[in-house]
Amino acid sequence: MAERLAVGAQYLLPKRLLTELAGLAAGAQLGGLTHAAIRRFVARYGVDMSEAAEPRVEGYASFNDFFTRALKPGVRPLARTDYVCPVDGAISQFGAIEQGQLFQAKGHVYSAVALLGDDLRLAREFEHGQFATLYLSPRDYHRIHMPCGGRLESMVHVPGELFSVNPTTVRGVPGLFARNERVVCAFDTPRGPLAMVLVGATIVGSIATVWHGVVNPPRPGSVRRFEYRGQEIDLDKGAEMGRFLLGSTVVLLWPRGTLKFNPDWEPGGAVRVGEALGRALG
Repeated sequence: MAERLAVGAQYLLPKRLLTELAGLAAGAQLGGLTHAAIRRFVARYGVDMSEAAEPRVEGYASFNDFFTRALKPGVRPLARTDYVCPVDGAISQFGAIEQGQLFQAKGHVYSAVALLGDDLRLAREFEHGQFATLYLSPRDYHRIHMPCGGRLESMVHVPGELFSVNPTTVRGVPGLFARNERVVCAFDTPRGPLAMVLVGATIVGSIATVWHGVVNPPRPGSVRRFEYRGQEIDLDKGAEMGRFLLGSTVVLLWPRGTLKFNPDWEPGGAVRVGEALGRALG
C-alpha cells in the first residue's frame, strides 16, 4: 500500500516545475549556506568524500559542483576485461532483449524502439541483443564512463516525463525508462554498435555529455537530433562520456552475441566504475 501511494503521488506532483526549481537551487552559489546544505547531504546519504579529488566541502561553490565532483586518480582502476562498468550504482536489471522488449521489473517490460526515441533503424541493431540497466542513487558518483572504446555517431534528446527512477517507482510505473526524458547516445565500437541511454528523473536538473556540454535544459518539448558521423569523436574505454546532476539511470544496449555478463552480477548488486561488466564473445 505504501508503495502504491508513493508512486501514485508522482502522477500528481508538478515534476517539471520541481525539477526546474531544483536546477536553479543546485546552481546557486550561496557560500556558507551552500556548504551547510552539502554537509547535511553528505551526512544523510553517507557520501564518501575521501574518494573525491576535492574532499573538502568548502571546495565546492555550488551543489552542481558537488554532484559532479571528480574522483582522485586511481580510485577506480579498470578491470582487465572487454567491458567495464560505466557508473557507480546498483544493477537494476540486465539480460536478453526478447521480442524487442527489455525487462524493467516484475510485470513490466518496455520496447527498445520506444526507449530509443522511436528510432526503428537503431532499434533493429539490437534485436535479440542484450541490455543492462544501472541505477545511480543520490549518494553515488555522478559521472558516466565508457564501458568500451567507441566512436560517437549520434545523440538524440527525447522529451518525456520526469518520474523518479528509484526502485519503488521502477516497480510501479509501466514503461518508466521509455517514458522519462532521456538522451540516447549511439556509438560504433570494434565489436559493433553500442547505445547508452541517459535517463532523466525528478529533480535531475540536467544531463551533460563531454562533446556537447549541457543537453537539458533547454527542454523544448520536441525531439532534438545531433549527428556526429565524420567528426571522429573517439572515446577510450573508461573515459568520461557524460554526467548527471543528482542520481538517475543508464541503460546500455548491445547487439546479439556481443558479450557474456560478469557471472557475479545480480539485480540489486552494487557496482563501481571500472569493475568487470562482461567479456566479448567470439
